[in-house]
Order: sequence, then structure tokens, then C-alpha cells
Amino acid sequence: MKLNTIKPAVGSTKAARRVGRGNGSGFGKTAGRGIKGQKSRTGGFHKVGFEGGQMPIQRRLPKRGFRSLTKKYNAKIRTSELGKLDSDIVDISSLKAANLISEITLTAKIYLSGEVKKKFTIQGISMTEGAKKAIESAGGKVVEVKETVVEAAKKAAAAKTAAKKAAAVKKVPKKAAAEPEVKKAAAEPEVKKD
Repeated sequence: MKLNTIKPAVGSTKAARRVGRGNGSGFGKTAGRGIKGQKSRTGGFHKVGFEGGQMPIQRRLPKRGFRSLTKKYNAKIRTSELGKLDSDIVDISSLKAANLISEITLTAKIYLSGEVKKKFTIQGISMTEGAKKAIESAGGKVVEVKETVVEAAKKAAAAKTAAKKAAAVKKVPKKAAAEPEVKKAAAEPEVKKD
């Protein structure tokens, strides 16, 4: 093999299009640029992203940088904070009840930071390897829940509305049931006796 015999692989290169060399090629006369207009002229190119004066896409879209839009729905819990729970079962609802996470939280993760002094059953919450070992060494266990976070949130919302309806039914006054009798008595005219 010599330098003067080296060729590119077959099909890897393509001959440049030779425009303006007769109509038989399909790129004669106007050389594939069409008839008139800014794009047909020499130097008839404005700039990348220009949309004819309309606000271009790169300026229309909001620039939000690297701020996570889901950060407020995620929570971090230390293993030392688990001691504040009243129940042995740790899930999203029990953490919300203990005010360890906010009400809008959808997902939580347990991190190793401090000792685990009780036996906990972790349900539907992710954790680090260190936290998992600490919980299991304290006699606890980890249960994987197949229910998604969204489904759990919907279930919790449905339970909340059911509780509100039940509370509203209890507050209905008893006078409302006695009202029809009063109306009936008022509707009947009094008969005068002679």
C-alpha cells in the first residue's frame, strides 16, 4: 500500500453537486434556487434563527436554567428523624402525619444520618444502601409497594374528601327535618267556632 493508491471506501464519499451546468441535470438555469426572492440572490441569507422579524423560538422559550420543577414534591428524611414517628410503619402518610414532610410531597428518600433505635417497616419509600442496612440491622424490614406515587396521592385525596363528607353529614341540624310539619300547619287555615 502506498499513499498514491489509498482511496476512500466505496460509497463513503459523494461527488459535489455541479449546479448551473444545463437543464438536463435538473439544476441548470436557476441552480436549484427557484425564481427571484431573497434566497435566490447572492448573499441572500439573513442569520441563523431569524424568523422574519417575528420573535424567534430561542427568545420565546423561557430560560429556567437547572432548577428542578419537581423538587418541591420530593423530600429527604434522616434516619435519626424516624424516631419522631408514633407508628412502626413508615410511609408517605405517616411521615405527613408526623410533620416530617410537607403535605404536597409525593416522594421521599431516607438517608443514613444518625441511629435507628426502633424496628421500622418501610413501605413505598426509597432509601440509600447505608440507611437500608441500618434499618435492617435494628430489626426493621423494607416492603416494596407496587402502587405508584400518583395512585397513592389519588387514594389519599379520595379518603380526605370522604372524611369531609362524613363530617358534613354529622353537622346537619335536626330542625331541618321538623320544618315540613311547621309549613303544613301554616298552610291549613284556622276554622272559627261560633
